[in-house]
Amino acid sequence: MKKAAVAAAGFLLTAVLLTGCQQEKVKELIEPLIADVQTEEESETAQETEEEELSYEIDTSIPIQTGARVAVVSKSTDGEFWNLIRKGMEDAVNAVNTAYGFEKDQQITMTFEGPGNELDVETQINILDAVIAENPDVVCLSASDMDSCQAQLEAARENGIPVVMFDSNVSETDLIRAYRGSRNTYIGEMAAYRLSTAIGKMGKVAVFSAQEKTQSAKDRVDGFLDMISNYTDIEVVEVIYQDQVEDMEAAMQEVLEKNPVLDGVFCTNADVAEMYLNMDNKGSSEGNIAMVGVDATARQQEAIKDGEEIGVVSQDPYAMGYETMWTALKATAPRKLAQIQKAVLLDPIWIDETNIDSPEVSNYLYTQ
Repeated sequence: MKKAAVAAAGFLLTAVLLTGCQQEKVKELIEPLIADVQTEEESETAQETEEEELSYEIDTSIPIQTGARVAVVSKSTDGEFWNLIRKGMEDAVNAVNTAYGFEKDQQITMTFEGPGNELDVETQINILDAVIAENPDVVCLSASDMDSCQAQLEAARENGIPVVMFDSNVSETDLIRAYRGSRNTYIGEMAAYRLSTAIGKMGKVAVFSAQEKTQSAKDRVDGFLDMISNYTDIEVVEVIYQDQVEDMEAAMQEVLEKNPVLDGVFCTNADVAEMYLNMDNKGSSEGNIAMVGVDATARQQEAIKDGEEIGVVSQDPYAMGYETMWTALKATAPRKLAQIQKAVLLDPIWIDETNIDSPEVSNYLYTQ
């Protein structure tokens, strides 16, 4: 079997089959690397996966379709996270064309479209409609609303177009070929553990989240609330979702005013985290509020170094994009000749002032 190694050495993806019990989560999260917490929900998500590690290798024995067209419909096209997703996808396309020796009309091509704002569900659906009408060989989709695109997914299936989800999944997973994303429930659990530790395992905290209709945000909030419930002296005073309020910044400010002695906040994605960091009034009568965010954007890296933020749970969007594209290309081969795992979940890592300058976390730091 001929295999061509691809220039993304050091990245490993873990397809997880999880078997741990809920009562063991706090104990497991206290381990120094905080790496192996397991939940029942993740077990359900990964029930069609196997326990194995995947490296960046292109298996040229798989008869992927020459000249395949892959249409990517992203949740957004704006932001450091999405730029790195796209870069990973583009590098995967280039690596496949090189490994297979595809030239001219044989070359794999991709398009990358989406709204400029993750909240713009209507625009994403319109783009998805147009993409499916063009009959690409594969669609890669990150859904802004987990329930909004069932008709489009059904149309894709009727037209023989496999769909590979990335970052944020859909409710009707029987309509998709595969999902590539992060362990989002674990992101919430890790954030809860780190925030609770920072505030002495007592006090009041709030959750400021991205869209409630987005699967990744929902999983992060659920993971956070589940984990924080283990600390009986911590009260979650409010959970605010960006798509449930007219003005997210005003809603966050209202929470701070209603709770003058707030000890901590968890922001579930980069957009909300940066919005919070850029607010003028974030103090409390008892001192500064401890903040935990998600995704190590340039702004959040600066906040960690300046002491505004205690740390972030960060994903590897480049790896996610790369693995998504390779999975999509494998989906162009006959099913019996290309085994594709239903769900592959990537582990996030914790980044704070103690390791932000370490080479070991460089893949999780978002830079342009």
